[in-house]
Amino acid sequence: MTKTTKPRRMHLFSMPMGAGGHLAGWRHPGADAASLMTLGYWQKIAALSQQGCFDAMFIADSQGFRPIAGADAFSRTDAIRLDPLVLLGALSATTSGLGLIATISTSYNEPYAIARRLSTLDHLSDGRAGWNVVTSTSENEAHNFGRDSHFGHAERYERAEESIAVCRGLWDGWEDGAVLADAARGQFLDPARVNGLFHKGKHFSVAGPLTLGRSPQGHPLVVQAGASEQGLDLAARSADAVFTSHPTMDSCIAFYNDLKQRVAAAGRDPDSLRILTAIQPVPAGSDAEGQHEAEMMNDAIPVELGLSYLSTALGGIDFTGYDLDGPLPELPPSNASQGTRNRIIDMGKRGMKLGEIAIAIAATRTSRPLAGTATTIADELEKWFDAGACDGFVIAPPAMPVMLERFVESVVPELQKRGRVRTAYEGVTLRDNLGLPRPQSRYTADPSLRQEPEIWQRG
Repeated sequence: MTKTTKPRRMHLFSMPMGAGGHLAGWRHPGADAASLMTLGYWQKIAALSQQGCFDAMFIADSQGFRPIAGADAFSRTDAIRLDPLVLLGALSATTSGLGLIATISTSYNEPYAIARRLSTLDHLSDGRAGWNVVTSTSENEAHNFGRDSHFGHAERYERAEESIAVCRGLWDGWEDGAVLADAARGQFLDPARVNGLFHKGKHFSVAGPLTLGRSPQGHPLVVQAGASEQGLDLAARSADAVFTSHPTMDSCIAFYNDLKQRVAAAGRDPDSLRILTAIQPVPAGSDAEGQHEAEMMNDAIPVELGLSYLSTALGGIDFTGYDLDGPLPELPPSNASQGTRNRIIDMGKRGMKLGEIAIAIAATRTSRPLAGTATTIADELEKWFDAGACDGFVIAPPAMPVMLERFVESVVPELQKRGRVRTAYEGVTLRDNLGLPRPQSRYTADPSLRQEPEIWQRG
């Protein structure tokens, strides 16, 4: 009898970027940009993500605006961004199975507040919380938080690594079984299982403990997307999942292999990290219809807006006077996202003209476009997945909710038919569904590390 091998399954995150991942997606007739600030809009997005059995919904965020070329350009952008943790807290009550990943900057949030809010979300969602760790790139964010300028690249990543370490220390502080709630004995908690942190580092000083017990996942999922050398090394040491974007399968395979090697070099099991690459799908009745729809959205982006977006992505380069039909000029170093910069350079190396690059970056933001039938899109995802380019995909529909609805109702069933994605949630927590273990508290693992909090006053 021939033994059949069960096909490896893809992991899927949805990433609704406002009214769509495309800069002109909000203008699509199937978009609902007018409802962005309503709970009903986001409940629909979450329900679609859950219908598709996505591992998680991933909310991108920035606490300020990137510079843009004037009021006219600003008026043409889908600029609304709600606070992810408040939004996901509300959605935790209307979802089950679906992970809830919030973007939180380590540059403009204190680790104690991050740890406490994420632990709260993990409790309220029965273990579905995740944290997309970002260091921020916008000067406007710095100005919104009392700074004259943004932190430098190296300092941003130092703060991020220390912030993650502090949060994990705080999450470990309450061990399993610390909360007794024993009314008969009159004992609410076991003080031996509540630990202080006493962290004093370069950027943060945190005593602990948190004001709530250990959460269902132990540690909410940690997601990271930095593509610089420092960002990759941080992910190798600290992340449970990485979100990336690549224009070609070969570059994605190289990224995947490099990062898995870094994970091993950091002393971790390479299988303890999930790597997902972003796509911007345009599902349609035919490949020609999908391509036409994608081109129509691209044509709705004014070239001036595209150039402004490209300039911002590269740290403020002035493209005035450059030929739009000419090559990408030499790029100076910048304090902006190194991953986006490398992606733009790669487009230039592939012969794309300056104007084409501007529209492409504005159109797709952080994702690779993919238009066509459900079969075409599923074939391409399967090809990348089987080639070892990723462990799954971040689905960033260009226009919301229409493109997510099409993906869930056409592409997901095709992938399910092939045994490539789940047909029902098999676990309770986000870690369960990603096949990742629940971390044990360091104090439970080694009781000699236990330390009484400073709040225990002694006579």
